[in-house]
Formats: sequence, structure tokens, C-alpha cells
Amino acid sequence: MKLNDLTAREKVTLAQQLWDSVANDQNAIELTAAQKNELDNRLAQFESDQNIGSDWKTIKSKILGS
Repeated sequence: MKLNDLTAREKVTLAQQLWDSVANDQNAIELTAAQKNELDNRLAQFESDQNIGSDWKTIKSKILGS
């Protein structure tokens, strides 16, 4: 079966199953040194400023301009 033969719903289901299989084996994905450094930098910046961002209501309001 070809991917293009699947319905949109079937494609979404397949994508979810693929993602779940990857999430269940997180140790199989190794970060590069650059990726690890970037994550470490982001974590250090968060820990220093504690900026947790904005909640969904605020973001939605900004997007919708209301």
C-alpha cells in the first residue's frame, strides 16, 4: 500500500503510531553534541530567568487580536 492511498484519518493514525513507537524508546535517539549544547543553554537560560512564557488564553488573544 502506498502512503498516498491512505485517507487523511489513516495517515494521522499512522503518524501517531510512529510517534508513540519513538517516544517509547527515547534512548534509541542520540543527540548530537550541538543539540545537547543547545538544550543545555536553553535550560540554563530558563533556570536563570524563570520565564515560563504565556498561557494559552493570552496567546490566543494575541493571535486573534481581541
